[in-house]
Amino acid sequence: MVALAANVVIAAAKAVGGLISGSPALLSEAAHSIADSVNEVFLLAAVRRSRRPADARHPFGYGKERYFWSLLAAVGIFVMGGCFAFFQGFEALTRDEQESPTGYTAGLIVLGIALVAEGSSLVRALYQARGESGGAGDPALRTVIAEDSTAVLGVVLAMGGMVLHLVTGNVVWEASASLAIGLLLVFVAFRLGRDARDRLIGESADPELRHRIHELLDGQPEIDNVASLLTMRLGLDSVLVAARVDLAPGIDSEEIERVCVRIKQSVSRKWPQADHVYLDITNAPPPGGV
Repeated sequence: MVALAANVVIAAAKAVGGLISGSPALLSEAAHSIADSVNEVFLLAAVRRSRRPADARHPFGYGKERYFWSLLAAVGIFVMGGCFAFFQGFEALTRDEQESPTGYTAGLIVLGIALVAEGSSLVRALYQARGESGGAGDPALRTVIAEDSTAVLGVVLAMGGMVLHLVTGNVVWEASASLAIGLLLVFVAFRLGRDARDRLIGESADPELRHRIHELLDGQPEIDNVASLLTMRLGLDSVLVAARVDLAPGIDSEEIERVCVRIKQSVSRKWPQADHVYLDITNAPPPGGV
């Protein structure tokens, strides 16, 4: 919410300043902030929709909604931010106009205010990531941090390009700043899109969590061997655990059911995020054990 409010105000200020000064770098930053504003709406939808409880149509819940909307946000950064910045950079190289120093002064003031606002939003997001359990792995919060970090660096590039353009009179500096902003946005969009893709396809849980679950299962006296252990993230706080285990000989069918229930409860109690636990008994002896 903080990022959305900041981006809406900043986008309007940058757009007005860019139109007054005719600065391609400032217009690129305006497109960047507009893209960020749209993406914040996507991310708010991600947070809201991913919290819906499981139902008959989606028995594992809606946790992956966060990854879907994060993917849309990455596409938005690429299309609305990166492509427009490239357009402004190439278009500036073909112009031969003298910009008004007064207009550029106003543009630099706007960028200075934007730098303070974007920096404040970034600090707030980093503070939230540190304060929340699992905040660093939240795709919505990670996208906000990536956007704000890129915005701060983009503002610095735009200011540098505008100042060098005014000092040297050579538009190449500002065009280069606009192209650099475009490259930066494309890179961030690629990284965010790749992370969202991996989790939508089905990414395993953290190796440490998987190792600890394996140790717990292997340490059960009724389990002779853990033949296979598969995990998959279903959302920010939801993990599916599926294990194929060989039971020790001599356990009857009624005892097998009690053992399975107890082990599942042990896993879920120790790791609440493991809310879907399935055990496949592959080598259970028949009743009476032979």
